[in-house]
Amino acid sequence: MTKADPVVAEGDAVAGIVDAVIRSRRAVRAFRPTPVPRAVVADILSVARCAPSNSNSQPWRVHVLEGDPKRRLSEALMQAHERNELPPSPHFPADLPAECASRQADFGARYYAALGIDRKDLSARYRQSGRNLCFFDAPVGLLFTIDSRLTRHSWADYGMFLQTIMIAARARGLDTCPQVSFVRYEPVISQFLGLPSGQALVCGMSLGYAEVEAEVNDLGMPREAVEDFAVFWG
Repeated sequence: MTKADPVVAEGDAVAGIVDAVIRSRRAVRAFRPTPVPRAVVADILSVARCAPSNSNSQPWRVHVLEGDPKRRLSEALMQAHERNELPPSPHFPADLPAECASRQADFGARYYAALGIDRKDLSARYRQSGRNLCFFDAPVGLLFTIDSRLTRHSWADYGMFLQTIMIAARARGLDTCPQVSFVRYEPVISQFLGLPSGQALVCGMSLGYAEVEAEVNDLGMPREAVEDFAVFWG
């Protein structure tokens, strides 16, 4: 086939659209109050269920919160945040690899600078971390759980499911922020949602329309070059 072949040309066009959607995805931490129709959320989840999973095991469970339920949960979480009695939930190991640690530090510098927070101001940083628990005022909050008996391979499946949600949302003009901060408050969330024993919280996610003027939504996070993380054989 040549470049003029219509099948190839159509493939190039589709790739361009898909690539543009993926490249435009970002973690948004300031949302407009514009509601998201429930049918749109259901449509996004319908697309995401096509994500691959080991032996088609589909390990995901999703709780979609809007309106009063989202408000009441956020209030309960903020109360727990203010009491600060729950043990920390470490997101990374103590011996975080140096290359990951440097990228984490770069993110922190960009994030707090965009918010006008001095990184040495621990109280301000803690208050800002509480904004996660309000889903950054997004109209839709998502909470994801998994059977705690499942292994890391099913958790890898879950990552693909989450990414598919974010790409499907972006294709519809919506923005998201995946949030591991909710994990610290798993006891509060489990009680609120009435989760059965053995359901573990994976993360949360904010969903809505980005506040385009917010500096925190434009951190310009760099990505490593392909040659820095990939080895080609053959």
